[in-house]
Amino acid sequence: MERVFFLLGALSSCLGVAAGAFGAHALKTRLSADMLATFEVGVRYQMYHAFGLIAVAWVLTKWPSSLATLSGWCFLIGTVLFSGSLYLLTLSGVRWLGAITPLGGVAFLVGWLCLGIGVWKAN
Repeated sequence: MERVFFLLGALSSCLGVAAGAFGAHALKTRLSADMLATFEVGVRYQMYHAFGLIAVAWVLTKWPSSLATLSGWCFLIGTVLFSGSLYLLTLSGVRWLGAITPLGGVAFLVGWLCLGIGVWKAN
């Protein structure tokens, strides 16, 4: 699983950089300041949790646990729900997509708690 989470973290980082560049260049003149800021929040949280996935990969090499593995899946799900919903909301204008965003936030919180508890309880 270490390689899987490291690869997912690297891929998510790459996509986050691409999304950030897309927002800064292609969307700057097409979105309102509020919508551009919303898009940037999606990019920021994607990058935080891409690095979180890489941290999970490292943790699994040092303190393997099912909770650490669960944290990686929570980070991945959180990125899709949180950042993905913000990207779709800003690009499509469909406002109800914002209702999905907090589910991603909860997945992020659960992921960080699982990672911390998993490391704390590891032998």
